[in-house]
Amino acid sequence: MSEIDIAESTEHRPNNFIRQIIDQDLASGKHNNVYTRFPPEPNGYLHIGHAKSICLNFGIAEDYNGLCNLRFDDTNPVKEDVEYVESIKQDVEWLGFHWQGQPRYASDYFEQLYSYAIELIKKGLAYVDELSPDEIREYRGTLTTAGKNSPYRDRTIEENLKLFEKMKNGEFAEGAACLRAKIDMASPFMVMRDPVIYRIKFATHHQTGDKWCIYPMYDFTHCISDAIERITHSLCTLEFQDNRRLYDWVLENISIERPLPNQYEFSRLNLEYTLTSKRKLLKLVQDGIVDGWNDPRMPTISGLRRRGYTPASLREFCRRIGVTKQDNVVEYSALESCIRDDLNNNAPRAMAVLNPLRVVIENLQNSEILTAPNHPNREELGHRQIPFGREIYIDQADFREEANKQYKRLVLGKEVRLRNAYVIKAERVEKDEDGNIICVYCTYDPQTLGKNPADGRKVKGVIHWVSATDNLPAEFRLYDRLFLVANPSMAENIDEVLNPNSLVIKQGFVEKSLQNAVVEKSYQFEREGYFCADSKDSREDHLVFNLTVTLKEGF
Repeated sequence: MSEIDIAESTEHRPNNFIRQIIDQDLASGKHNNVYTRFPPEPNGYLHIGHAKSICLNFGIAEDYNGLCNLRFDDTNPVKEDVEYVESIKQDVEWLGFHWQGQPRYASDYFEQLYSYAIELIKKGLAYVDELSPDEIREYRGTLTTAGKNSPYRDRTIEENLKLFEKMKNGEFAEGAACLRAKIDMASPFMVMRDPVIYRIKFATHHQTGDKWCIYPMYDFTHCISDAIERITHSLCTLEFQDNRRLYDWVLENISIERPLPNQYEFSRLNLEYTLTSKRKLLKLVQDGIVDGWNDPRMPTISGLRRRGYTPASLREFCRRIGVTKQDNVVEYSALESCIRDDLNNNAPRAMAVLNPLRVVIENLQNSEILTAPNHPNREELGHRQIPFGREIYIDQADFREEANKQYKRLVLGKEVRLRNAYVIKAERVEKDEDGNIICVYCTYDPQTLGKNPADGRKVKGVIHWVSATDNLPAEFRLYDRLFLVANPSMAENIDEVLNPNSLVIKQGFVEKSLQNAVVEKSYQFEREGYFCADSKDSREDHLVFNLTVTLKEGF
């Protein structure tokens, strides 16, 4: 690729340090193509932090006319499951990205990884250690004190080959032996102090069954998988920065095809009021605090999808926060801003009443069908039919017997406009034996459909409504942030920082036009917020709508 081609192709791309490195590599001839990968471990559902990595890896491949692999880091069969594999595939495709060829698995390379481990042993660069896991930790030392050599470190190559074969054949118990790289127990970097590269696990693997009882560690597997797949730029988050030394050491000491891939680190996504540890998210699921991995309060991609977030909004969020080496915490409102911007432009409008109050329009004799636009600024989205009759529902908060001038809704003795309908005036109320208003009796001005009153009187307020006789009952799930504190991961007891109002359920009504509401598609319920039909529980005979986001920021 020439310098002119690079300049033209980067003109409309976001700029960050990784793209600058790629541009330099292409211009210098170090690489003549770009090949990335997204390597999730299938031990849980993907979350918003993974969305950043997905957008980065697949986005770079797209922008540079390169390729991107989806590769599952499946080296720990104890924690992995096919359910997670399938959910990850779905999430990547839902976000709008496509991987090169078939999905890859680290387990595809188990034979090659084993042969490279043998090569390290033959070079005197790996040994079988019989220290217990606790002893290995003790021998490793601390950040301020050097480690000490294992008493098994100086075994002969022949002895190590035989013992590693015994490990492979299942002749050691779990934890009784492992294979370690022989590097430097005095290294200032803990990761280089003879790291474990193979351990024993008697567990059935979701791809390889019971063929193996030894499994390679991530740091050994990942770099070799990158090299086998001819990855040019291996992108990972900052916690793997020190691990780059081991990444390079492994590749430099095995006979694998050159040129070798390079690892580059960027800051992970930290979002206020959320957890992005799969271990902690799994505990929320297991403890029944949430309704599964795709609970709309979860920061998982599937949870955000069920809540009504769109692929475009998540991609835009990742674009706005950018890619840097600086760790920071992103305000939750930044994520909400992206979905509001998207839905404001694209979500069709409808009306819903969450806290119904009955209204009787006493001077209305005949029902009629009114026409309303599906979007105030997008004629191409069409119109819908709304039944209007003598009895309607309005929201309880939209009526008061008395109110000051700042209250722009229905007040006893005063007028308000019904959205897409007429001006009504509250004449009297009916109360129950406890003094609660159960019905408001009104009159309407039949000359005010789509226009102001003829005599010039001004009506300032507009409220939403639905027919009380021709509607659809619906359940509304009002979701809020799951935690009360910005950094729940620091809490000693997670139960103490849970938001007791993270889910509030209301029973109300929606327009008849929503009878065939599309699941996970958001609608703006006018003056209420953006809602979507729940993908799990909503049915034609039991509509359930999840609050995607409020119309304005208000946490």
